Amino acid sequence: MRKRFEQQMELGVKPIEETPVRVKSRDDIPALIKALLLIYTTPRYNESIFNILENKLLSGKKATGRFGLNLWQVFVLAQFRLALGIDYDRLDEMVSSHSGLRQLLGIENNADFYSDNFIDFSYDRIVDNVRLLDDDTLKKINDVIVEFGHSKVFKKKETAALSVKSDSYVVESNVHFPTDYNLLWDCARKALDTIEKITRSCPSLPGWRKTKEWKRELKNRCRALGKACGSGGKNKEQRVKRATEDYLGKAVVLSKKLHHTNVSLVADDIQTLTLGLELERFIRLLDKHIDLVDRRLLQNQQIPHGEKMFSIFEDYTEWINKGKSRPNVELGKKLSITTDQYGLIIDHRILENQTDSQIVIQTIDHLLAKYKITNWSFDKGYYHKDNKSYLDQRIDQAIMPKKGKRTKQETIEETSPAFKTLKNKHSAVESNINELEHCGLNRCPDKGYHGFKRYISIGVTAYNLKRIGRELLKQERKELKKQKGKNYKAAA
Repeated sequence: MRKRFEQQMELGVKPIEETPVRVKSRDDIPALIKALLLIYTTPRYNESIFNILENKLLSGKKATGRFGLNLWQVFVLAQFRLALGIDYDRLDEMVSSHSGLRQLLGIENNADFYSDNFIDFSYDRIVDNVRLLDDDTLKKINDVIVEFGHSKVFKKKETAALSVKSDSYVVESNVHFPTDYNLLWDCARKALDTIEKITRSCPSLPGWRKTKEWKRELKNRCRALGKACGSGGKNKEQRVKRATEDYLGKAVVLSKKLHHTNVSLVADDIQTLTLGLELERFIRLLDKHIDLVDRRLLQNQQIPHGEKMFSIFEDYTEWINKGKSRPNVELGKKLSITTDQYGLIIDHRILENQTDSQIVIQTIDHLLAKYKITNWSFDKGYYHKDNKSYLDQRIDQAIMPKKGKRTKQETIEETSPAFKTLKNKHSAVESNINELEHCGLNRCPDKGYHGFKRYISIGVTAYNLKRIGRELLKQERKELKKQKGKNYKAAA
């Protein structure tokens, strides 16, 4: 049973709305707290956010059972993790020791009351609750945050149009650099790990007393092959071939032994049957990579890109080459973001084996349904003649530089003062990307594609809240300075 927030104040607990904010601080925490407090105390927007969270976390559930973290606490914890680019261990420590965060969560006790009654959340409880959020829910919340920023903070008039910019970069997944032979080792290692788990619950499974010996021999052969491939000298091809044959010979024997292991015959519980299904997956991947290593190193075949796999754990990972000198290759997914003149991210989308130019039309349709846009800038990676034509029909000023040679008309357009001014302003989106990367959106530590999408969406909402908070603090400092000047004149 969850509540939006604690309606009835407990004796000695400090009120959330009185959470102190250091106005002159340049750190991210005061900016985030400031934005969250204004949302909390503005009924229109906190109602919208709580409705979205209730539809996700409480839909179809009875209003009974033990109390969980309330919706406000789940939302705040998620934002703090990505706003500061910290892991769950640091977040757990902050919940225990940072008085500002504790008061914002509604668990900070006044020293005069119940000093020995310390309210705390366990590490597992924080992790389990933050993971309840998903990508679609967070995108809806981001729309509310953007509307809140436009109307309450940046004072944008409803009829005013936006000036937007789009660019993309790679969010890396948490994987090691892939080669066929070390992915083969990963498959064998995980298959043997799964066998060990099964034998612990089913000691009657025969033939697997020496899993550690299997791992040791396969790892030694994998290292020998890596050393042969990485070194130079005479007869390199022969050394590589011998090491490959030795490695594959052991892997094939393991594969045959695994295929003859029938877990379903000894399984007597659901957990063991589940491990059996997991084992089948690793056996399939083992066979696949035995074939890939054989074709590439022994038969000298060039493996088609579509057959390659870049991680057996994060299987959504793509091999991305954006033409940069460093890093020349990135492993993850491309993320396209669109920001407005206030620096808020109004749209973000993950590219599913797509190029930048393939998402332009759907991005235009999605944003024009929600916002009035007067000019829109892209870089050359988004260019396609159909995209440019589609953009020109719907936007007053469309900035999309052409790849390659330009016609006379295109040269006149791209050298005009208005085009050059907006093209120069486009570089501001790079600073937005840089800030996202420095707050954790350079590499995703969460597991699975669901976790990857959730991590990115929380990062975007946290970024927007910080942006709004900084503007609020800036306005408050300006007001304090003005008041100080008035007091000075009055005293004179």
